Amino acid sequence: MNIHGVLVPIVTPFDANGDIDTQTLTELVNVFIQKGVTGIVACGTTGEYYTFSPEERELVLSTIADTAKGKVTLIAGINSLSTNHSIELAHQAKALGYDGLMLSANPYSLPNQEGIIAHFEKVANATDLPIVMYNFPARVGVSIEFETVAHLAKHPNIAGIKESSGDFSHALRLLQANFDNFEVVCGCDDQPVDFFFWGAKSWIAGAANVFPSEQVALFKATQQSDWDGAKELMSGMYPAIHSMESGNYNQKAKAGCINGTIDVGSVRIPLTPMSDEDTKSFLTLLS
Repeated sequence: MNIHGVLVPIVTPFDANGDIDTQTLTELVNVFIQKGVTGIVACGTTGEYYTFSPEERELVLSTIADTAKGKVTLIAGINSLSTNHSIELAHQAKALGYDGLMLSANPYSLPNQEGIIAHFEKVANATDLPIVMYNFPARVGVSIEFETVAHLAKHPNIAGIKESSGDFSHALRLLQANFDNFEVVCGCDDQPVDFFFWGAKSWIAGAANVFPSEQVALFKATQQSDWDGAKELMSGMYPAIHSMESGNYNQKAKAGCINGTIDVGSVRIPLTPMSDEDTKSFLTLLS
């Protein structure tokens, strides 16, 4: 499974009635492919997967797969409160032709590190798809600690970790460990240059919905050791990224989709729309 480059944790377009807009989703996937991304991550945090019915989840996954299978790497998020349910979602992704999976620790239950290991190993033993672990303690409530990653990195079906804690000291320790056949993925919108400088080869973060071309260009610059070029690209994106990280993240990822050129609708409850004034203010940061 190739995850070197930029993978987009794609937003889910909704129509005026709040239903999934498959036509716009198909258009969006095609645009991302044209922009040169390495892959699409479906049913991730930015995709509002937690609002889906089972039927809607299959519709989103199948729409993306029908459009992009064989063109870019396809990863399905399989987060769940239940480990057994994550296994069911893994089997669904396999049946729909996905290349890999993304999985966090179980939200809400606050497992200890032993429980986190048991969770990942049970899912990894139940599927032959490679798993990218997802460390996002601000959302999940627990962090996947270094020793836990070191243990799980030995599992043949665990291919890497998306590091979204924002703690670059922790990320750097992971990068310096040089685990065999294991990728440390930048999962932060504002830290890619740091990750790439220290050897990371992959970036999965929600602002790719807004800046796909710029993020692909930044990745390419770092792979050519053009750090001044990477800094310039990051500086251009940073005002909008900082705004996204400061609040209403999903709302801004949608409002700014493809530099604000594709209407993907609003967010679903429990998220609430931004005011027109806040939306206008954010969009001015894209120009």
